[in-house]
Amino acid sequence: MTLIKSISGIRGTIGGRTGNTLNPLDIVKFTTAYATFIKGSKIVVGRDGRISGPMVRDVVCGTLVGMGYEVIDIGLATTPTTELAVRWHKADGGIIITASHNPTQWNALKLLNSEGEFLTAADGAEVLRIAEAEDFDYAPVEKLGHVVKDDTMNQQHVESVLSLRLADVEAIRKRHFRVCADTINSVGGIILPQLFQALGVDYEILNGECTGQFAHNPEPLEKNLQGIMDKMRQGGFDLGVVVDPDVDRLAFICEDGRMFGEEYTLVSVADYVLGAQRALDATCSLNTVSNLSSTRALRDVTEKHGGSYTAAAVGEVNVTTKMKEVGAIIGGEGNGGVIYPESHYGRDALVGIVLFLSSLAQKGCSVSELRSTFPDYQIAKNRIDLTPDTDVDAILVKVKEMFAQDPEAKVNDIDGVKIDFPTRWVHLRKSNTEPIIRVYSEAQTMEEADELGKRLMQVVYDMQG
Repeated sequence: MTLIKSISGIRGTIGGRTGNTLNPLDIVKFTTAYATFIKGSKIVVGRDGRISGPMVRDVVCGTLVGMGYEVIDIGLATTPTTELAVRWHKADGGIIITASHNPTQWNALKLLNSEGEFLTAADGAEVLRIAEAEDFDYAPVEKLGHVVKDDTMNQQHVESVLSLRLADVEAIRKRHFRVCADTINSVGGIILPQLFQALGVDYEILNGECTGQFAHNPEPLEKNLQGIMDKMRQGGFDLGVVVDPDVDRLAFICEDGRMFGEEYTLVSVADYVLGAQRALDATCSLNTVSNLSSTRALRDVTEKHGGSYTAAAVGEVNVTTKMKEVGAIIGGEGNGGVIYPESHYGRDALVGIVLFLSSLAQKGCSVSELRSTFPDYQIAKNRIDLTPDTDVDAILVKVKEMFAQDPEAKVNDIDGVKIDFPTRWVHLRKSNTEPIIRVYSEAQTMEEADELGKRLMQVVYDMQG
């Protein structure tokens, strides 16, 4: 396994002679390259609850001090908290120390610009170029930087979410919700209790101690969430809430223990926002954006409200860029990522929780009843394993050409190849780190979705002979 370098930062494993792909030398090099690129004077640093977090933070902060920066260390904080802190501190950038949903041994540096948003592809590529060249200049001794601690950002984040125009805090308090939340032994266990207390929500936290010793695989998928699903089945809760270690992904569980569906986190919040926004301003544009691999239920809900839906390439920065282009009032990704520009251009589970609870409170319904109001689609996820020398781009071009003449098919090639049929779609995109093609397909049943995905997989296998 090697260090994974991308436009958004670096990611790798920590520990042991053979498993150590993200070591202090790499951390110094890429932190220095980023600081060189930023050409500023102040950078915010926040981290999730991973075991390696203190070590990585010390190396990052020490390197930035060596570059002459004022470092605002906000400590244990979510990814969206760190993004917002960059703006609140009027900093030149930010570094989030988190490997998101990856297992315990992983960690990463995620890089932000002065708006608290992820770097563009061009900016990220420049950071990688600077790191490769290792043409660095550190500060003279009399101009070394310093570290300032700020432990107020979590509370400020909570207060900012409660102040959103569509956050119906009064209605939430009147409902007296009882919520069970799995915060997977990371920073969610610190900030979600603050949020729930401010909302007057009665809550129970599972895996709430912020130790970095994850009680289960931290990706918020159904196969990893049997503990909280069993807890919900025992009764007594209105809603189950699940976040990943850096709290930018959000999944809900119905009162009866069934998954609400991670794809439907964004759909449900968007439905509420579109309706509430129209009530505030009958003339506003109700535009939404999600990535090509997300459910078409968002398109359906958007059009129901008289709005316009646009698809973006996969990746948060691609979604936010498209949102700005079309003036979207909400957007995100089907992995439970809600992006609400009135707060900031970043996935934020706290925003998603408050808007979802506002919707539930106003509608006076249960979570399962709310879920039944949305179009029901199923997504199948497959992969095609290829040899390292396979020309993946050539394969995708052939797939595009094959379906370009099909009158029932709409082909989109902004990110791999997506083929939209009247009642289903399939999306093929290559991995940037492995010789594989990811195949996502959606239809009204899982059997139909899987059949479509495997049909396209066979097309690719036939091309390879």
